[in-house]
Amino acid sequence: MADSPSSEQPPQPCDFDASKLDLKLSVTLAADRAAVDPVVRSVMKVVREMKCATGREDDIELALTEALANAVVHGAKSDPSKIVECDVACDQQHGMLIVVRDPGPGFDPSKIADPCQGENIYSNHGRGIYLINQLMDEVKFHKNGTEIHMLKK
Repeated sequence: MADSPSSEQPPQPCDFDASKLDLKLSVTLAADRAAVDPVVRSVMKVVREMKCATGREDDIELALTEALANAVVHGAKSDPSKIVECDVACDQQHGMLIVVRDPGPGFDPSKIADPCQGENIYSNHGRGIYLINQLMDEVKFHKNGTEIHMLKK
């Protein structure tokens, strides 16, 4: 599911046609954990009103929360002077695409420990990426892990 940074290719052009989108939303937030939930609530309010993901809203909401929290905490080190970006696009043919970008140095997604194995089961962190992968139909990391693309069909 996740591209490894060693084989990283430039992001492929998105199949979404900008002129046919039902929703295109761009949001920035300060890298403050307290900013995540209000942003998620406002994005999901628009998603629900536009009926972009009928029946899949809960999966999208949790994946978005996890991606933004990871970007704030791990990417931007909870430094409110840094900015995290989120773009949301939706059309009836392709579904919903969410892109979250952080200003951090990146990471290798293949090195994330499986939270379902061994001692990781007892860890109090490390489940965000696992959850995102379970909840979304496609998940890819770009730009050395500083950008996550999540697709829900």
